[in-house]
Amino acid sequence: MKDKNMEGKVGGNIRKYREKSGLTQSQLAKKIGVEGSSRISNWEQGANNPPADMIADICEALNVSASELLGIRLADDELTAEEKSVIKEYRTRTSMQHAVKVLLGIENV
Repeated sequence: MKDKNMEGKVGGNIRKYREKSGLTQSQLAKKIGVEGSSRISNWEQGANNPPADMIADICEALNVSASELLGIRLADDELTAEEKSVIKEYRTRTSMQHAVKVLLGIENV
């Protein structure tokens, strides 16, 4: 039985995060080991959903959690994709970490 609340939601999220990642349907298909872009297109249009065993690959390729991709909140304190992106950039830019902490009031000048 198809869940009417989830219908099209997963596909819309795949499209949203794929576009945010700057990937074409073909590029995403290649990253997750799918032949051609037609399956990606079908998912995004809501014709069908990706099989459960591909969710992890899609999440990894799009750098999102399964709960983000599926459009569900598992916990109130879960980070959004934007928050994860900020944290990831913070971790890679060690020379700016002190300045960020000062701006946030965590450290003194």
